[in-house]
Amino acid sequence: MLFNSLAYLVFLPVVFSLYWLVSKEYRWLVVLVASYCFYMFSVPAYGLIILGITIVSYVSAMMIDKTPDKRKRKSILIASIVVCIGTLIFFKYMGFVGNTVNSFASVLGMETDLLSIKIILPVGISFYTFQTMSYVIDVYRGLVASEKHFGKFAAFIAFFPQLVAGPIERTSNLLPQIKYPPEFSYDKAISGVKLMIWGYYKKLMIADFLSPYVQKVYGGPYTYDGFALVVATIFFAIQIYCDFSGYSDIAIGTAKLFGIDLMTNFRSPYFSKSVREFWSRWHISLSTWFRDYVYIPLGGNRVSRTRHCINLMVTFLVSGLWHGADWSFVLWGAIHGAAQVIETGFHNRKEKPTGKIVTVIKVLLVFIFTTFAWIFFVANSIEDAIYVITHQFNGISLPVSYLTNGFTTLGLVSVYDIVIIGIGLTILFIYDRLSVREDLIKRIGHRFPVSQWLFYLILGMIIVLFSQKGVPAEFIYFQF
Repeated sequence: MLFNSLAYLVFLPVVFSLYWLVSKEYRWLVVLVASYCFYMFSVPAYGLIILGITIVSYVSAMMIDKTPDKRKRKSILIASIVVCIGTLIFFKYMGFVGNTVNSFASVLGMETDLLSIKIILPVGISFYTFQTMSYVIDVYRGLVASEKHFGKFAAFIAFFPQLVAGPIERTSNLLPQIKYPPEFSYDKAISGVKLMIWGYYKKLMIADFLSPYVQKVYGGPYTYDGFALVVATIFFAIQIYCDFSGYSDIAIGTAKLFGIDLMTNFRSPYFSKSVREFWSRWHISLSTWFRDYVYIPLGGNRVSRTRHCINLMVTFLVSGLWHGADWSFVLWGAIHGAAQVIETGFHNRKEKPTGKIVTVIKVLLVFIFTTFAWIFFVANSIEDAIYVITHQFNGISLPVSYLTNGFTTLGLVSVYDIVIIGIGLTILFIYDRLSVREDLIKRIGHRFPVSQWLFYLILGMIIVLFSQKGVPAEFIYFQF
């Protein structure tokens, strides 16, 4: 079920009402039933997959808790991880593995025809498999106790607001809130509604508005060159941010309606002054997951400098592969890993205070770098990405013609579209700039109790009047 669908607009009020009408001891059941209905809405068979992974992680954690022998505990942990990773590989990477083996054999002069199985990827499988793995690992480490109540544990794994695209929650944060529901908080609920409105604004007003231009160019890049490629790439950088952070805002806001706090997933990432800072602000739940369960177990930065660099590269290569079953995603991860390695050479140096101009330059450079890396993320292949990189400055020797031809070729000639995009990006820029150091929604609520609703009313009217109409568009990260 999509957040931006009519079905969800009916589903949410019903679940919200039931949740607060039943007694506390049965609210986990409302969450569980609602979450499975939400997940199985389009493809009922998906429920069997998440149920199977839930059972495996539940039983594994219980066995680990009851087993004193360290070797047996570790064996159970490994078996649980193998099942989760194996399930993910089967549904997400079988085709990738087959194609890679066939290509490698062809380079060696061998003929192979390894079957590339194409299976429909269950929505959100990358997210909830990581959540279950972190639970079992934390139980193994002794950080949390295994949950004895299967129903409450299943509700924790399947909690519908964050089920299909995160945030990837930790056991210590979400599970206690499922087990011990808080009292209804008007302030928290209102805060959730505001955050949802802002999330819908980013998705419907910006991401969906930019999407056709991105799809037009990257769907067939060889018919374009010059500034059209540059604009489409910048549009994608903004689109994926607004699409994914918009989903996170709606998810976090929805959870607040049920009195539940989810972790922050984005904090104005395009105002980062380094790639390292970017990853502390972008998809925070995933970057911290890789930090805690991949990077630190490898040794983190408590090893030699060479090993530290290797740890960074491995972490980002795995992160790239997590995002998609294609070498272009791996290369995208390698680019970010290489940037992190380069930055480690400067990290230990004492940073001197910098002026606003230097800060602006740093922010622009990081934005340019991340936008460049996005080319490999959005392109259908590495070959397409290379074409975009090598042809995006064709004709730049004639600046005026370069710019006008780019907009014309892209089809961005309507004054209406230009104004709407301009307004959308201006509001986004102001909001994110003010949100760098504080929660702007809280600030508006605390300091301007009357005008806050006028602001959100205007924002809602903009969404209704100017957003794309018709069939609701899926969120980009559903494919991961």
